[in-house]
Amino acid sequence: MKRVKLVVAYDGTNYCGWQLQQNGVTIEEILNRALSELLKEPVAVIGASRTDSGVHALGNVAVFDTENRMPGDKVCFALNQRLPKDIRIQSSEEVPLSWHPRKQNCVKTYEYKILNRKMEIPTQRLYSHFCYWPLNEENMRKAASFLLGEHDFASFCTVKHQAEDTVRTIYALEIVRGTDDVITIRISGNGFLYNMVRIIAGTLMKVGMGVYPPEHVKEILDARDRQQAGQTAPACGLTLVSLDYETKLRPEITGTNEDWDYVLDQREVETEGNAWLTVRRCRSEELFRLLKRVIHQAARNGAARIYVTDREDRICAGQVYGYYELQEIKTEDNGTRWFMAENTIPNVEKP
Repeated sequence: MKRVKLVVAYDGTNYCGWQLQQNGVTIEEILNRALSELLKEPVAVIGASRTDSGVHALGNVAVFDTENRMPGDKVCFALNQRLPKDIRIQSSEEVPLSWHPRKQNCVKTYEYKILNRKMEIPTQRLYSHFCYWPLNEENMRKAASFLLGEHDFASFCTVKHQAEDTVRTIYALEIVRGTDDVITIRISGNGFLYNMVRIIAGTLMKVGMGVYPPEHVKEILDARDRQQAGQTAPACGLTLVSLDYETKLRPEITGTNEDWDYVLDQREVETEGNAWLTVRRCRSEELFRLLKRVIHQAARNGAARIYVTDREDRICAGQVYGYYELQEIKTEDNGTRWFMAENTIPNVEKP
């Protein structure tokens, strides 16, 4: 048995998204069928990003397991001969059986394109959203600056989402107008909530039209209320550009905004199995979610022992955060109390 990773590009116009559906053809369905025919065995791919109906991709990622002896790097060439012209595998390679496209740290990058002119261009209709109202991209950039960093993006996701936590980090958000009257919103982050990019695009368009001042985006973010944000922009303008997977564990993960400030020190994870979480500042109503989220992240990153301290001294032994219970281990001379997050369900694989 081996696991093969695929980098998949597709025009999503004629598909009901990535994930298998009963009411239409999907990318996943086409890949499963073509791979099963090629390898002469039942194949089911696991995708990294479940793009919606009409959304495009240049670099979505999927894996599948097979007993077939075909070399992993040759699969892309053979598979492309069996796929429709609007789906193409950009590369393929064998990866460890434990490698999972949704359980690895990565940077996701999307682009949303807006054709901003008085008249539509027919050849752009499938790959951009047409907006005849003149957009002020400078105001859109000012508004976008409030979204950078780690925040609770509850205002920018569908109300009936299934995410356990709505905190995400945006690393970069650029807005560029090209010579072809296309405004491109390019956004990179550690993950995105359901419809998050399209709601951000819809909100930034409201700013560009002058409906909202740029500063109002911060008020929308702070409200944590979907009703406060703009419309969900149409799917045709959205493209998943790439998923860049982390090849080396970051020494530190930090999160700083008006609600919290913390640092997760991971320098000892690979050598000694230790991670050290220091909560430097956090609103009391956010402390539980922060600890649960970051302790879980440290465990996913491979930490066998996770040590925790809160500079405001609000945690104590016996408190439970998700799968972990805190046990006090030491108090330093300066009064700093350290706790170890002990897994309360050691034999259960954590999602």
